[in-house]
Amino acid sequence: MKFLLVALNTKYIHSNPALYSLRAHAGELLRKHVEIAEYTINSMFGEVLSDIYKKKPDAIGISCYIWNISMVWELTKELKKLLPDVPIWLGGPEVSFDAPKCLEEHPEITGVMIGEGEETFRELLAYYVKKKETFCGEDGLETGLSDIKGLCLPSGATAPRELMDLSALPFLYEDLSELENRIIYYESSRGCPFRCSYCLSSIDKKVRLRDMETVKKELQFFLDKRVKQVKFVDRTFNCNHAHAVSIWRYILEHDNGVTNFHFEISADILKEEELDLLSKMRPGLVQLEIGVQSVNPETLCAIHRNMNVERLEEVVARINSGNNVHQHLDLIAGLPFEDYESFGRSFDRVYAMKPEQLQLGFLKVLKGSEMQERAEEYGICYTDKPPYEVLFTKWLTYEEVLRLKRVEEMVELYYNSNQFVHTLGFLEQAFSSPFRMFEALAEFYEEQGYFINSPARSYRYQVLLAFACAKDREHEAVYRELLTYDMYLRENLKSRPEFAKDLTEFKTFTREFYRKEEEERRYLPDYSAYDSKQLARMTHLEAFSYPVWELPKRETVTAANRPRFVLFDYEVRNPLTGDAKIIEI
Repeated sequence: MKFLLVALNTKYIHSNPALYSLRAHAGELLRKHVEIAEYTINSMFGEVLSDIYKKKPDAIGISCYIWNISMVWELTKELKKLLPDVPIWLGGPEVSFDAPKCLEEHPEITGVMIGEGEETFRELLAYYVKKKETFCGEDGLETGLSDIKGLCLPSGATAPRELMDLSALPFLYEDLSELENRIIYYESSRGCPFRCSYCLSSIDKKVRLRDMETVKKELQFFLDKRVKQVKFVDRTFNCNHAHAVSIWRYILEHDNGVTNFHFEISADILKEEELDLLSKMRPGLVQLEIGVQSVNPETLCAIHRNMNVERLEEVVARINSGNNVHQHLDLIAGLPFEDYESFGRSFDRVYAMKPEQLQLGFLKVLKGSEMQERAEEYGICYTDKPPYEVLFTKWLTYEEVLRLKRVEEMVELYYNSNQFVHTLGFLEQAFSSPFRMFEALAEFYEEQGYFINSPARSYRYQVLLAFACAKDREHEAVYRELLTYDMYLRENLKSRPEFAKDLTEFKTFTREFYRKEEEERRYLPDYSAYDSKQLARMTHLEAFSYPVWELPKRETVTAANRPRFVLFDYEVRNPLTGDAKIIEI
């Protein structure tokens, strides 16, 4: 008997930890009957369909989310034609909250597993392995299935499933060969103490922690295997101080120099002990995702986020000062009481915190959330089809949503790419606020038709130069050098960019520099095995008239009397940003 568990992920590098948990929890005797098949929503539909068919499953289970449910419905309809006698089960948040409706509209579905699925799936798997397929009973439910808690069937629902004891969860990833070159997802807790009205985690009002000794043992497995990244899926990792400290101290003390750990945290509740641990982490060991969502007090109150924004700013600044932890801050557009101007103020305040990434997202009105229940009250209109994204609210028009979408794209291309750090730092001084700068950049993109014909990555530097010159022509020479500096920070270019100055007059100086460096090893003492030509290939020497690496103030920037040289060393890079090491000559 083969029970095929199917995932339709957003990208190949993602994996579906729910399916690995279901299989692991099935136990040693039943696990051999479970096979996992992972695809992406960008896979060719016909190839996914044929691959499932070729696996000849006896039962199918599909994990359902807002990003894949449309493809799930297409898939189940065709699978029923090809495998009419094979039961098809669904699970996950996209079907758990309106299971009866899903079954009514999609008769090809056998049933839905509601909520936490490990115990439910193990019993369901045992049912099929034992071939319990007789039908009787006064309640109208299939014999055997009626005794399994947590199911919704066409004929009715079984008893609800209690929340499970997490100490019963086995390790998910004994065989990492299945997940080569992909993100490893891991959980050390379930539930969230906060009650954010847009989030499904607020429904489970109990935070459950896994046994710490078990967690340490499993983390050591990842460290021993030198896994590239482990992403914790705990909804608020640091909601329990002692739990967070134990894990952070363990990974600090057992760092293998390779593995990166990702955590979603609430930054304003971090305590001194946690901040001290973070300050000691190897650059690149830890990255933090912090959901700010808004800084509008009325909005925060409406969505039940009891957040101290001033404390948040202090914590983010302190972590930034260590230059060792990547921080990713989130905002959500479309929340109650947040209009266009208010969102702009939220953006500027979060932007001023200088995170490595600023994610501008849009409200998703999820099934089962309080936001769905109050959508009419707030005048929130959202798409009928997944991902149920906001169209407009009482405070935000559809036109304004579209404007924010364009701003989002500019932030993604120019800020989150970390390719234009110094150029943007100077350019924003020409605007009343960073939000206005990205707003103007979005308008420029639209005027030039770049939203339709998106410029290649290398040409975005030229586009930003054209925009900067249109808004601040008097500093064109500075922008050319800023872009040159930003570009060489990331890439050891084979061909020189159009906007960079001509270095012909410095050829003799450059050649002499590398000849002397080969003899004296003054700036690159660790490269004693290389000759001057090899050193030139591994590095780049650039002449600047402005101190662009110092982020000069717009009002005081002046050209130097003689050029200043910077050496870019591409063999030594910043583990957080990927920037080459720079040495001022």
